[in-house]
This record gives sequence, C-alpha cells and structure tokens, in this order.
Amino acid sequence: MDERSALAMLSTALPGAGDDAAVVGDLAITTDMLHERSDFPAGTTRETAGWRAVGASLSDLAAMGADATCAVAVYAAPAFEEAELSAFVRGASEVCERVDAEYVGGDLDEHTEFTTATTAVGHVEDPIYRDGAAPGDAVCVTGELGRTAAGLRKFAADDAEAGNDLFRFTPRVAAGRALRGHTSAMMDSSDGLARSLHQLAEASDCGFEIEWDRLPVHPAVDAVADDEADRRECAAHVGEDFELVFTTPDPAAAVAAVEATGTDATVIGEATESGVVADGDALPDRGYTHGEH
Repeated sequence: MDERSALAMLSTALPGAGDDAAVVGDLAITTDMLHERSDFPAGTTRETAGWRAVGASLSDLAAMGADATCAVAVYAAPAFEEAELSAFVRGASEVCERVDAEYVGGDLDEHTEFTTATTAVGHVEDPIYRDGAAPGDAVCVTGELGRTAAGLRKFAADDAEAGNDLFRFTPRVAAGRALRGHTSAMMDSSDGLARSLHQLAEASDCGFEIEWDRLPVHPAVDAVADDEADRRECAAHVGEDFELVFTTPDPAAAVAAVEATGTDATVIGEATESGVVADGDALPDRGYTHGEH
C-alpha cells in the first residue's frame, strides 16, 4: 500500500485519526518522523533539521487551532557528534520559542541513517477540523507558497546557506489560534496546496475552485522556476510549506484575524459542490509523498 491507502485502512480502526492532530479532551497531540534520505537534502544542517522536524509537528497543532505547549524528539544517528547534537537541540528549541512553546527533550538511539521522530502537545477547547467546509465558503491560505520547493532547488544548486534559510519556517500557531471562530475547516499544507484541497474536499464532501493568479507565491520561487508552469508546480504540488489552508464563510473577518498576528492571509477561491479545479481545469491530486522528494 502507499501512504494514503495505509491511512485509509487505519481510519477504520482509529476513528479519531484523520486530522492534523488527535484531540483527547482539550489535549491536542501529534507525531511525525523524518529521514535524512527523504527529508534533509545534502547540506541541511542539524540545526535546520531540529527546527524543521519539530516545526512540522507544531504546524499540525496550528492546523487544529491549538495552543502549543511543548515538543519532544527522538534523535537517531550512526554516531553521536557533540556539535551536531547541540545544533539539533538548538534548532528544536528555537522553533518552539517562536510559538511560545518549550522543547523538553526526547530520546537518543543509534541508527544507520539520521532519523528524527517528533511529538508536539498543545491544548484546544474548540478544535478546527477538516470536515466543515460548505459551498460558498471562501478558501484561503496563510503566508506564501513554494518556500520548500525553492529551498530544494537551492540545495540542488549547492547553495546550502539559502536552502537552510528557506527550510526554517515559523509554524502558524498564532494564525491558527486567531482563526478559532472564523473558519469552517482547516489543515496545514505539508502535502502541498493541491493535495490539501483534495483532502479538505473529501473530508467536507464539497469541491473547490481556485485561481492561479491569486496564489501568494514566495519570491524565492521566481528565482528558481523555469517558467509559469514550473512556478505553479512549486506553489501547488511540491508541498512541505507548512502554511494553513482554511475555509471561511466570512473571509474579511478571517483575513483580518490572521493579519493581526503579523501573518498574511489570502483568499484564493471558493468552495463549490464538487471537483477541485484551478482556472476551470481539474487540479491534479498530486503532492508530497513521504519517502520521496
């Protein structure tokens, strides 16, 4: 099975699964695993790895509208190097500080490949799920799209400094918290905008129509994209931008709530009865797949 087939199978046995984080009472909890081979291109520092790995889990909390409390990580490597381990902890701690959370440790293990598994914990009384979108709602995104795609191109071009900078993102915890009461459905864009829209459409039993010209594309994409088609590929399909994709019946209020946190939000289209399209053409359900880059 591929990852999505496995998740579909597990949803039968685990009915509480399926959103960005599990909610038990007012506790929100999520976990992620990243590998050197598939998630950290050559040139990725351990500081960036710690930041990005923990940030990915914090992004899941953001997608539920949760307050982030703390994070832990497993650090597994062929050998423990003091400088690398210290850098990893520094990155993990710094990204937690960005969202008023605390990095509190984890576990060490030997492994043939650098691998990290992270868990983030938060609290939310009124979580935002993926299944509340309705036709007529506006669909919006926070921040800018294509940041990771640009970072991957920079790493491939041996510009590790730029690649590391683009790989360190601020999880949208403040924006997610601000959207409580303003949004009908939400998830993060770790799998890419296109795949996120398909997942929201499936969960909410609706469709989406977006406009390419409305997408807020990270300026670094313009420096690496070959043409307009490549620019759209970077923005919609590469994934791992860790922005929020959300729907709202009141876009003016939702956008204002996000912008009050210092983050941009952009209306890119609206929810429809069925189908996921961009400028009238079907938008392929294609995005990030774990184990591939």
